[in-house]
Amino acid sequence: MRPMLIVLMVSFVALQHKLWLGDGNVIQWMQLQKKLNLQQTLNNQLVTRNKALEADIQELKSGNQALEEQARAELGMVKEGEVFYQFLD
Repeated sequence: MRPMLIVLMVSFVALQHKLWLGDGNVIQWMQLQKKLNLQQTLNNQLVTRNKALEADIQELKSGNQALEEQARAELGMVKEGEVFYQFLD
């Protein structure tokens, strides 16, 4: 009975060593899980940004009003016959 108990204890210690200190151990798994969660959060943010950009692209392709608004805001363009006034503080 005694040798059987010793064999079982040695086997248990060997398995625990592999679990906690071996390749692919619990600590590495927890670190990978944290990285995965961080990457999923980043991916969700990028998906949201991409959807907003796609909506902007569709709006620019579909109508002149969005294109004109963007040209005025970003490029400072004015229509023909308009007078542009800029006030400085």
